[in-house]
Amino acid sequence: MKELQKGFTLIELMIVIAIIAILAAILIPNFLHARSESQTAACEGNEKQIATALEEYAVDNSGSYGAGGAVTSTLLGSTYLGVTPKDPVNAAGYSVTTTAGTYGSYQVSDTGGHDQTTTAVTLGGGASILYNQSSGLTSK
Repeated sequence: MKELQKGFTLIELMIVIAIIAILAAILIPNFLHARSESQTAACEGNEKQIATALEEYAVDNSGSYGAGGAVTSTLLGSTYLGVTPKDPVNAAGYSVTTTAGTYGSYQVSDTGGHDQTTTAVTLGGGASILYNQSSGLTSK
């Protein structure tokens, strides 16, 4: 009498591998999109934090937001912000413009590179997020 062998056939193994590959093909893009969304949300939060620090600076300096480079060095990484935040997309610093314009008295901007589908703000070609004093979050 022949002894029965236990195990999987080649066809069964190939079917299992095919199912795993299909599931991976579905899930990996979703994980990448979720990561992009979290980076964009972190960037928006950082810009709001910098704007709050700018407002605190203005309160302590008779309503003046300072002059470009001077306010940035005084503001970021010291009294008003303990740690200078970096853009989570590319680890670059944020720039602060304190010359009055259509955006108000200041504008905080990043260097771009965000996924255009990950924010409530409609992003332009550069996918850069801005925080304007007069209108809040917007894009460039």
